[in-house]
Amino acid sequence: MASRILALLALLILSGCAAFAPPRPLTTEAEAFAVHGEPTRRWDNGDGTTTLEYSTQPYGHRALMVTVDASGVVIDQYDALSDENLARVKPGMTQDEVSRLLGTHRSVQVFKLSGEEVWDWNVYNDGPGVATLFNVHFIDGKVVRTSRTYVYPRDGIVSGPWYPYSYRYPYGYPFSYRSPYWGFGWHGYPWHPW
Repeated sequence: MASRILALLALLILSGCAAFAPPRPLTTEAEAFAVHGEPTRRWDNGDGTTTLEYSTQPYGHRALMVTVDASGVVIDQYDALSDENLARVKPGMTQDEVSRLLGTHRSVQVFKLSGEEVWDWNVYNDGPGVATLFNVHFIDGKVVRTSRTYVYPRDGIVSGPWYPYSYRYPYGYPFSYRSPYWGFGWHGYPWHPW
């Protein structure tokens, strides 16, 4: 019995390592379709190249961008939600520029008192809790700042296959984690006075 438990534990550990392995390099657009299917979006780069976006939002933490030339040969591929790419979000960028840079966002929250519209992306969990959200704050359609939110399981119990109940209701559905606006209003219910 102990050997079965150890074998199961080893299998779980190894499968966890495989889940975080980077995607294998692609060589053609046809191969990208065969491996990943239809892209979430296609971006015309204006120079004869096209970028295929493969976003895994709302629950995945990757957004694979595959750039192909006019003949369908892959010339670049990268994870748009890597730390290096997240650092490229700067104040003054438009919503279209951020969407093009990071791919499809997970959700949108609007805060009337502050005038902010906040888009978030599920990113690789680099901190405490069970998930990490990268937030981009816009006022009048322009970036004013970014932040991170760490998601914690409600009452210490994670529901669903990997994510807590509160993860599906960002910014304070039942007292689960701090939002970027902690201290600016009552948190704990999905409706907000602002």
